[in-house]
Amino acid sequence: MKPVMRQRAWELGFDDCRITTATAPDHVAEFQRWIAEKRHGEMTWLERNAHKRVNPQEILPGAKSIIMLAVSYGEEDPDSDTPPANRKSPIVNRKSGEVARYARFKDYHDVIGERLKQLATFVNELGGSSTRSLWYVDTGPILERDLAQRAGLGFVGKHTSLISRSLGNWFFLAEILTTLELEPDAPEKNRCGTCTRCLTACPTQAITAPFQLDARRCISYLTIELKGSIPVELRPAIGNRIYGCDDCLAACPWNKFARAGSLMKEHARPDLATPDLLALLALDEMGFKKKFAGTPILRTKRRGVLRNVCVALGNVGDATALPALEKAAQDSEPLIAEHAGWAIQQITSRTAA
Repeated sequence: MKPVMRQRAWELGFDDCRITTATAPDHVAEFQRWIAEKRHGEMTWLERNAHKRVNPQEILPGAKSIIMLAVSYGEEDPDSDTPPANRKSPIVNRKSGEVARYARFKDYHDVIGERLKQLATFVNELGGSSTRSLWYVDTGPILERDLAQRAGLGFVGKHTSLISRSLGNWFFLAEILTTLELEPDAPEKNRCGTCTRCLTACPTQAITAPFQLDARRCISYLTIELKGSIPVELRPAIGNRIYGCDDCLAACPWNKFARAGSLMKEHARPDLATPDLLALLALDEMGFKKKFAGTPILRTKRRGVLRNVCVALGNVGDATALPALEKAAQDSEPLIAEHAGWAIQQITSRTAA
């Protein structure tokens, strides 16, 4: 039964498929301590649904198995995973911003969700009329990286993200909880060794120790999840990043074994890789929705993205950006106006120096 299901997963475009039991994750205590220490910041849903995250039976009573799936968003060029020699210093580009690699596609929730729904239906058919299944793409109350490691899909690295020996760091996770009992795969063991490249690569020292992340300092959190003002002391380290950060992932040596996937390739949005900062700053609400429709970036909304654009310009912009920033400083959205004012001060100080 398992080989048939796995074959169907590959046919649907998934790059890997492994099975684990629907018992509690292995690192419940660590997760609960992380929440208690408030290192999740404003991501309140993690705390609100914590009881479900530590017990899959709270999500699907009677669940026997969890099918863990991976979808690569890696690139064809093997050199594309090699980080610059001094990536800790922000890339200086006065015209372009930088978007995390996973967001340079049509929204992965939609792309993967379509295939995952088909696979869940197939699993129910395999199990018969009494089989029930639930599927999630980064949306369910589940400790998916913990369970993916137990399923053998990869191992949690020192940067706290999952690493696959065949996909490197560049892949999405998805899962199906099912009442169908399937033979579990062997867990993966940690293979980081003595390497600490991801820790030293983090621009804000958000990885406070191996396997310890303070999300409140993470650039991905600051530019995506944080809804309010970005702490002033962390703004310079953001550089020209306007949506997420790949530095700790790109530093990982396991990327040299990565392979590109096929499912996301046809949904690529190359125009989102290094967008023009001044063009983004000129977007009104309608223009923003048109440009980012169907992408993950849309969920951060105009106020969040343009906040980030202002910070990027404050870090890498020159005097030519001042007219656009002065206009942004009058924006009806206070969050944008405040960060535009900060950017003007930064550029003015550099120009004077």
